[in-house]
Amino acid sequence: MRIAFYHNILWSKYKGAIFSRLYALCEERGVEAQFVQIAETATEYARLGGVDLSYHNYPFRLLMSGDYAKASLIRRIWVTAKDLLTHRCDLVVLPGYDLVEYWVMIVLCMLLRRKRAVFCDATQLDRERVRVKEIAKRLFFTHCDGVFCYGRLSKEYVSNYGVSAARIFFNCQAAALPHGYNPDLVRAAYRAKTIEQAADALEDPHFLFLGRLAPEKGVHDLVEAFRLVYRKQGSGHLSLVGAGPLEGALRAHIESVGLNGVVTLLGARGLLEVEPLFYRSVALVLPSNSEPWGLVVNEALSYGCPVIVSDRCGCVPELVIDGISGYSFSSGSIEGLAAAMLECLSLSKDRISTVENCLTLMSSFTPEKAAAEILRGCEAIAEGRV
Repeated sequence: MRIAFYHNILWSKYKGAIFSRLYALCEERGVEAQFVQIAETATEYARLGGVDLSYHNYPFRLLMSGDYAKASLIRRIWVTAKDLLTHRCDLVVLPGYDLVEYWVMIVLCMLLRRKRAVFCDATQLDRERVRVKEIAKRLFFTHCDGVFCYGRLSKEYVSNYGVSAARIFFNCQAAALPHGYNPDLVRAAYRAKTIEQAADALEDPHFLFLGRLAPEKGVHDLVEAFRLVYRKQGSGHLSLVGAGPLEGALRAHIESVGLNGVVTLLGARGLLEVEPLFYRSVALVLPSNSEPWGLVVNEALSYGCPVIVSDRCGCVPELVIDGISGYSFSSGSIEGLAAAMLECLSLSKDRISTVENCLTLMSSFTPEKAAAEILRGCEAIAEGRV
């Protein structure tokens, strides 16, 4: 059996981690796996750092160097169509459904009589629906032999387009943690500071945001919610880690509400640099109003840090267990977010138990398990069992 996996950008560490495990599994099963990265990076991610090839431990074909968006539509169609026509396979797994080149690819698969599947990260809550696009999506999904989703909300979303449950494979998501990550080292780090942890949380609570500083991330709401928390507690700190188009506006907003020195913008940082912030923080906050999944939640929980996540994030049903791993709140509600931040203080009173809950939860969301689910789906599709 030959399977071709296409992905949009090489920049994605998490996909590299999953594809690396997937390649190893395919080798064990005698499956010929081809991995195709269409471009190196995308504009919105380039400022967060370059491509880290150490996460891509599998053979792959790179179709274009540089930024995906800077290539013309004709070039994108040409390189993907040419690759698909040149390399034979039994099953093609497409990277998405939202670009013209993906439609060209699915049509070619149909003409060549190749089975096809698609990765889908969207959810019903992710963004507003446009009728014409909804019709197009139904057409695309129903002409696929299988769909790989990131979680239950994504599965429900795909089901709405008439795709049978047998053709939907979910729990295909996992974070790419630093090389050498070990949950036992995380446990040891907390035990070393457990006595001061609860006192710090109540007397000077620290909160953390990690991600792109973009409108859809809800960072302005977070600053306003933290202002309410700070007013009630009389202390606290909010660290914003990341870069993006809102950086200048956020600096001005923080100054205008008198939170200079209390809310700090730390710029883009690698996960190893953020690790100490996870240990110190009451919670990582992800207030997005549009978020298909939210991999930073996986990362925070992997370091024993509880999370506060808006209900628009796809990971909520799987990863946010109120009072155990954190709290969720209604997107756009500043008061609701502030209340969740205050409520989360209680999880620091017995941080060791909270850490254990977080790590236990994350043991089901590893690259190995995501890869196994993808291969299980591919085998079922290729063998006609769906």
